[in-house]
Amino acid sequence: MLCTSIAPESRTLAKVDLLNAASQSDMVELCLDRFIKAPDVKELIEEIDTPVLVSCRRKQDGGRWEGTEDHRLRRLRAAMGAGPSYVEIDIDNAAAIDVSKETKRVISFTSLDGPLDDIEAMFDRAAAAGADVAKFTWPTPTLDDAWPMLEAISHDHDVPAVGMGLGHGGLSFSLLGRKYGSPWIYGALEAGMESHEGQCTLAELEQTHRWREIDGETRFVGVLGFGTSRARTVRAFNEGFERLQINARCLPLEIGQFDQLAEILDALQINSIVASRHLGEHILPLAEHPEESAEIGRNADLLLKKKDGWHGYNSIWRSAIKSLERRLHVAGAGQKPLDGRNVLVFGAGPLAASMVYGLQKRGAWVTVTSSTDIEDESSVVFCPECGASVNTTPDLAEQMADRFDAMAAPFQNVNGLPTDVVVFADPALHLGYAANELNPAFLNSSMTVIDLAGMHQDSELAAEARHRGCRVVEAGDVHSDQIATQFKSVAGKELP
Repeated sequence: MLCTSIAPESRTLAKVDLLNAASQSDMVELCLDRFIKAPDVKELIEEIDTPVLVSCRRKQDGGRWEGTEDHRLRRLRAAMGAGPSYVEIDIDNAAAIDVSKETKRVISFTSLDGPLDDIEAMFDRAAAAGADVAKFTWPTPTLDDAWPMLEAISHDHDVPAVGMGLGHGGLSFSLLGRKYGSPWIYGALEAGMESHEGQCTLAELEQTHRWREIDGETRFVGVLGFGTSRARTVRAFNEGFERLQINARCLPLEIGQFDQLAEILDALQINSIVASRHLGEHILPLAEHPEESAEIGRNADLLLKKKDGWHGYNSIWRSAIKSLERRLHVAGAGQKPLDGRNVLVFGAGPLAASMVYGLQKRGAWVTVTSSTDIEDESSVVFCPECGASVNTTPDLAEQMADRFDAMAAPFQNVNGLPTDVVVFADPALHLGYAANELNPAFLNSSMTVIDLAGMHQDSELAAEARHRGCRVVEAGDVHSDQIATQFKSVAGKELP
């Protein structure tokens, strides 16, 4: 089931929220801790056909209750007269609330500081307290933090368990909870009404993650990254799986420490990982058998587990080169449109390295430059799309050029270079007239431009290039092709 939590302050608005939530979900949680005046729970829920769970949480349990403990318990006892389907009671006060046979007890265990210890003992305590369901809540910013909760619900116990992971990692727990038979998962009615940061809305769970189609036999494909890239990949993969009637779905993963990652993936039976292009460097160490482009470019955006271990692949350069060649071919280039072309690559990270590898494979003459070459000291830049840090240490471009036996050019001198194709692969690069910014006059109508740093939107660089008459490769087309390539590798079938 899908449970929607609402925490209104007004009795009038509570009625509206309850009706909206009930029409879109299987169960509604009515949180009593934010009401300014004590509500008439019976009046609120009398027209609600779906099961109602009543709760009133202390601040230490993530609630908003401002009154005394005695007053809080009286509010819960009063709510019992309305005959809700469930009542949530913290383990400390399990004996203080009497319920009728019609109301089931959800005994909750909460830690806002980190994962709880000795989960098995808590199941025993829940059973002793007469629990019909045990609930566990703690912060889950990464998969490592969610792992004890996942282990708890993946094993059979006398008392079934639900969990609420606080943070973006909670989505992974919710989807896995569906697979392992958790009685329900939680969602927010709409954006702005989340009970905690990172909670998915009902629309996201239904339309993007397709949670109702997940069952005990569903195979998960791990997706790393966040923001536009991950959302687009998840939507496309899940739509493809559904159309092809493949019982597989995407599992967004928030990765913390890598020392347990292989073990966790094995336990969850995850054999495929798709990563944002800016995270490929971070997951490369997991690949025991990286292909040449992934190893040389230090970037793996697709991992597949085979009999001999994890294999790492770099798909971004193939999709980018394919789109670039298609654009050049339309402009009148021959069968080998990159052969002998002068290509200037901005950037010095794994994304830039992947492109240098691919361009040289196609016979291009490659020159590498970076705006960070003129910095006096190391700095850190964060990718605007996925948030990953990008190493911008000075002289990295020159080091990369040496590694690939390519040319390196000082950033200040790029205006004088003969350039047919421009590849932007540097999240730190911006247009402007400062020493570390690219003068817009550099762009001219003889160039073909592709911006891989701003993959999913019309970036400032791409827009200016188009304005100045350059042939621009649409970055969204590159990502679409990459998604299709990754999907075929994972599913063994073409993406519809």
